[in-house]
Amino acid sequence: MRRLAAILLLLAVASPALAVKPSEVLDDPALEARARNLSAGLRCMVCQNQSIDDSDAELARDLRVLVRERLVAGETDEQVIDYVVSRYGEFVLLQPRFSARNALLWATPVLLLVAGGSVIALHAARRRRAAPAGLSAEEERRLRDILKEPD
Repeated sequence: MRRLAAILLLLAVASPALAVKPSEVLDDPALEARARNLSAGLRCMVCQNQSIDDSDAELARDLRVLVRERLVAGETDEQVIDYVVSRYGEFVLLQPRFSARNALLWATPVLLLVAGGSVIALHAARRRRAAPAGLSAEEERRLRDILKEPD
């Protein structure tokens, strides 16, 4: 029984906990839910593979506070995201926006596959066209004459 309790306690301690401190939590549950939703989509610039909601880094805490301050000031979710992106760039978004600026980045693998396939197809077509048509009548006669000669 003690062993089971110890294992459960270890599992509870080892589970991932959100880095949001109680002092950061907003009194309004609706605003806090919006803040959590926004924070989950923003990348910690220190950790880079965590959202600011999950990161213990000081910069992540500052961003969480900034998001909450702007929400309390009455800004929409889009305005808050636009403000953070204007300060830190598109990299701060865990799921980047699709725009004309990054469309080429998303399309590059497809374009490379199409270009590579085209080059291979053109090369194969040229090889088929360059294949010898066969021997002329004169060449066949000379070949028979050569093959008849004893060594």
